[in-house]
Amino acid sequence: MKLSVAMITYNHERFIGQAIESILAQNVNFEYEIVIGEDRSTDGTRAVVKEFYRRHPDRIKLLLRDRNVGAMRNFIETINACEGEYVAFLEGDDYWTATDRLQKQVDYLDTHPDRAICCGRARAVYESGTEKFEGRWDLVPPCPAGTYTVEDTLKSSFVLLCTTVLRREFVPLFPQWLLEMKLGDWPLCAMVARHGKVELMDEIMAAYRVHIGGTWSSLPHVTRLNEAARMLRALDKEFGYQYADVIREAMATPYLDLARTSRSKGRRVDTAKHVVHYIRNGGWRCPGSARAVAGLITYGVIGCWYKVFSRAKSADQN
Repeated sequence: MKLSVAMITYNHERFIGQAIESILAQNVNFEYEIVIGEDRSTDGTRAVVKEFYRRHPDRIKLLLRDRNVGAMRNFIETINACEGEYVAFLEGDDYWTATDRLQKQVDYLDTHPDRAICCGRARAVYESGTEKFEGRWDLVPPCPAGTYTVEDTLKSSFVLLCTTVLRREFVPLFPQWLLEMKLGDWPLCAMVARHGKVELMDEIMAAYRVHIGGTWSSLPHVTRLNEAARMLRALDKEFGYQYADVIREAMATPYLDLARTSRSKGRRVDTAKHVVHYIRNGGWRCPGSARAVAGLITYGVIGCWYKVFSRAKSADQN
């Protein structure tokens, strides 16, 4: 088997048909399977995937849970059931927009043995009710196309799983701590990237649907940051603290950005909270941050920006 598509789904009745159809529409010259982990949905999702299985039994492998096991366990067990040389990913509420993407990515990986992951870009599709979601964006990731390293995957979650094809042989035995996390794609890609480089293609390959039922996108921005920091701490230990400096900066920097934003909006309490998170996540060790943190603390404590921030701002600009 050349490739497996790992698909997890839960309560995606409105979307799952389009997702599966976008996989079946791929123009490829190799054999592939679609492994669907259906996590005991409470809507009509199971009926939809069973109908697709009835029509395509040679292509689809169904994993029908007897009980709801949760997104992370479903994610892990679905990947473990994949038998292909390569694994691609698509959740039941997203869909692929390019019918030649699998062929292009497999061809690339076949001819570039030093690459462990090949990924692309996705466009956001906002469903009704998401107007107030924080951090709205149109196209991800925003970084330039090209080749990246494991350190880059630790700095930010730029590898969007719905555009990714990776080598199955590099998928690790998943650590127990991963079951306690809300993020699975970021640590998976980081662990695989330890074995080879990441190639980001400058092509739009998928649509990432943002809706009120989304388990990650619907969370408040600060909650997502806290969950990311918790995951990175566990990953740091998993890697034997080999990339401790990179991970520390990845955990801390977003809180410093939030503190600055809160200060610009005159929110003293929020500024102080974000500074505390920044320090707790090791930000005090990040180079060049001392003056900025001192200025933010001054503002948070006494409500005065004082001259410390002016010097910090000048230092940051230089």
